[in-house]
Amino acid sequence: MTTPAIERMSWEESLRTLEELWDSITREGDCYESPPWHEPALNETQQRCESGAEQPMGWADANRELRK
Repeated sequence: MTTPAIERMSWEESLRTLEELWDSITREGDCYESPPWHEPALNETQQRCESGAEQPMGWADANRELRK
C-alpha cells in the first residue's frame, strides 16, 4: 500500500485498516524479540515516572514536542 492510496482512504477505512494491521502485529508478537537495549530503556523510563521526573503526556502533545 502506498502513501497516496492511504491518503485517499476515508477516515473509517483508515481506522479499520489500522485496527486490522494492529491485530495482525499483536497476533504475531511472539515472533519478534525486543532488542537488548529495550528493557533497560523501559526500566529507566519507569523510574523517571515513579520519581516524578517525567510525566506522561498524550500522543498529540508528544508529537508536538518531537517536532520542535
